Amino acid sequence: MKRVVVTGMAGFSPIGNDWPAIKKNLVAGHSGVVRMDGWDCYDGLNTRLAAPVPDFKMPSHYNRKALRSMGRVAQFGVYATERALEDANLLGWEQLGSGRVGISFGSSVGDTKAFVDFGNMLMNCSSDGLNANSYIKMMAHTGPVNIGVHFGIRGRVITTSSACTSGSQGIGYAYEAIKFGTQDVMVAGGSEGLCATEAAVFDTLYATSVVNDTPHLSPRPFDRDRDGLVIGEGGCVLILEELEHARARGAKIHAEIIGFGTNSDGRHVTQPNAATMEIAIRQALDSAQLPPSEIGYVSAHGTATDRGDIAESQATHAVFGASTPVSSLKSYTGHTLGACGALEAWTAIEMMNEGWFSPTINLENVDPECAELDYLMHEGRHIDTEYVMSNNFAFGGINTSLIFKRWN
Repeated sequence: MKRVVVTGMAGFSPIGNDWPAIKKNLVAGHSGVVRMDGWDCYDGLNTRLAAPVPDFKMPSHYNRKALRSMGRVAQFGVYATERALEDANLLGWEQLGSGRVGISFGSSVGDTKAFVDFGNMLMNCSSDGLNANSYIKMMAHTGPVNIGVHFGIRGRVITTSSACTSGSQGIGYAYEAIKFGTQDVMVAGGSEGLCATEAAVFDTLYATSVVNDTPHLSPRPFDRDRDGLVIGEGGCVLILEELEHARARGAKIHAEIIGFGTNSDGRHVTQPNAATMEIAIRQALDSAQLPPSEIGYVSAHGTATDRGDIAESQATHAVFGASTPVSSLKSYTGHTLGACGALEAWTAIEMMNEGWFSPTINLENVDPECAELDYLMHEGRHIDTEYVMSNNFAFGGINTSLIFKRWN
């Protein structure tokens, strides 16, 4: 089996587009959640809260021809890939087209603006607005396909369109592709573009936060007074590389990925199941050959939904008891859907390397129905640990767990 390391990381989030900016907001306890006044036009939509990536713009070297097949989902993915390849010192590397470099990347859906054009055709019997790139922007694999085309990557493409686990499955399947020797380098992660339709998905389940006049107070993962999740957006890419391949070229190594577990509940589309969540966590520990006591921090999925928080806390407690520190990045970024698994992995690695971990903001009173855990509250904590875990759980009962090791 091959060892797999992380040699590049980059992304875009509601609280910053590089680690120094993100760290500044984590330390200050500032979230990216705002009131979306533009959503007032949607009759019946209860929530007005979301966490957009502010001032995102593709750089000028992406010309009209390059951008014509990219909606916002693909743009996040392509630009994050550029920056991650640059971080890994692989941007422009001639071997990107060798067939030994692949992509494992996902999003919940493609670009929703393209859906509108097809909807117009069905509703009004008119194909006005459709063009040769409409489907390319809409398709579930718009992110990885555009990444492959733009950078000339010719290895395997794994499309992980699995809602909230798209990004973490992207990383996990990339890890396995290298671990089992089929690829040397993988572009891994996920992205999502903000759209009111995605908020409506959770609104119909009464799972969105509706404290619309106090956006800074929501979401509240694991809190007794939480009232639902907040949708966000963003994108993140990790460059995974076979260890000896990275060493041979003198690459900077951010961390080693040593464990991955994924499974499905096989029970209900929207109701989470603590028992199978626990199995996925134990699968990651088994693949890493680690006891639970070695994990120094758990990056929780922590969406601030009623059933989700309770089930996740129960699964986490079943494995770790009450002693392992836990917090949720979504309290700052909202739920970035297809991007969250990658963004949370990135920040977990950065915090591990700095020895400082952010608290869950807005967590004031732990819900008594949530299991007893070492919830990071009110302020960050300095923790010296060799291992961190990042967990995500999605619609359809899809569960993921990743384990990263600090590189010495």
